[in-house]
Amino acid sequence: MSSFTINRVVLVGRLTKDPELRTLPSGLSVCGLRIACNSTRRSPDGDFTEKPNYFDVSVYGASAENVSRYTHKGSRVAVDGRLEWREWETSEQQKRQAVSVVADTVLFLDSPGERSEAGRQLDGEPGDGLEADGDHELVGVGAGAEDDDLVF
Repeated sequence: MSSFTINRVVLVGRLTKDPELRTLPSGLSVCGLRIACNSTRRSPDGDFTEKPNYFDVSVYGASAENVSRYTHKGSRVAVDGRLEWREWETSEQQKRQAVSVVADTVLFLDSPGERSEAGRQLDGEPGDGLEADGDHELVGVGAGAEDDDLVF
């Protein structure tokens, strides 16, 4: 049996609610997101219908703070990350399980005018963890993002 595995997730969708930023006891920031991604299906009568799929996403560290700061309900984002399975027991001793996405990179897909921080328009200052790509600005944050990283 091979020991090679792949655990990669790429999602493009919209936030269904404002990001929820919190700090762990260790001091590490974590931001919780819920992303809606639609899938199109053909019904038996031949019409196309869209079905929403909802995904819980966690973003950690400085990326979490940037996502919380620059996105809001309705923001369009792209997420690159991995699936994480967890199990816990409720106070009534019932076992629960869930699968969520841990983001390595989050790209902000809205135009600069659609993103705001406390009502002011962003201008993507150098060194703030945001990168631009030519005439169309794609802003993103990721684990270990460097100033010379390119966003495609």
